[in-house]
Amino acid sequence: MSELAPVAAPSFPEDRLTLGQRLTRFFTRKEVIISTVVFIVFLICWQWGPGWMDIPAYIIPPFSDVFHEFFRMLSSDKLIYHTFYTMVSVLVGFVLGSLLGMLIGYALGMSPTAEFVLSPYILALQIAPKVAFAPLFVMWFGFTVYPKILVAVLIVFFPVMVNVLGAIRTIDRDLINLVTSFKATRLQVFWKVEFRAAMPPLFSGLRIASTLAVIGVVVGEMVGGNNGLGYLLVFGSSSANTAMVFVAIIMLTLIGLIAYLSVIWVEHKVLHYIPRRDSTGPQA
Repeated sequence: MSELAPVAAPSFPEDRLTLGQRLTRFFTRKEVIISTVVFIVFLICWQWGPGWMDIPAYIIPPFSDVFHEFFRMLSSDKLIYHTFYTMVSVLVGFVLGSLLGMLIGYALGMSPTAEFVLSPYILALQIAPKVAFAPLFVMWFGFTVYPKILVAVLIVFFPVMVNVLGAIRTIDRDLINLVTSFKATRLQVFWKVEFRAAMPPLFSGLRIASTLAVIGVVVGEMVGGNNGLGYLLVFGSSSANTAMVFVAIIMLTLIGLIAYLSVIWVEHKVLHYIPRRDSTGPQA
């Protein structure tokens, strides 16, 4: 009798896996394990590296000092309140700047005349340093949340606008003519052709904008404000509390990471039909 060929283990679609199975599969991936090891090595170097190189704690405090400062700020410096204040400002600035970039990018893409007339002014607005606008906004609106949001809107606007503009300009005109020949309305052309063609470049711009929004809000908080993580940065540096500065930087990094991963999550849900490269490489 001939030997029976070994039966391959059944592979289940990703949608049928339970949450525990998905987490197990994620945390057992080679990339996650290597990244975790690198992070642990980084913390070890941070904790004992400054002492080995005789770097004073007021220049680079060890990780344990930053860790203790984090819990001290939770109880005495209202760290959660300042973090939430910055996070809300980032969210509002990101949404408003993205919507403005989408609208203007689409309008310029549909009208070459408008693009020719307005592009120099939009480019000049982008080239001008955003830090220079922050004091002006403070003079106009006072020490409120509005200057922070406006700076974030200015920074977020340009990458979203450029990506949408480029996507609209590169749409195949033959495809639009084909849809129009089937008696499609203007709204149907927008929804079926233009909107879908602009989605991949739009999310590329949103990824960049999600991190730039954090920078814009922090610039506004550092220039004029008594709330937010940017205010804690200025307060910590003025009081020579380096550990507080590190805590504020870490919290800002977490906010930017959450914003970036949120955009990626929405992108995967919206653009689920686009094939993606497997990070583990080709399978035999």
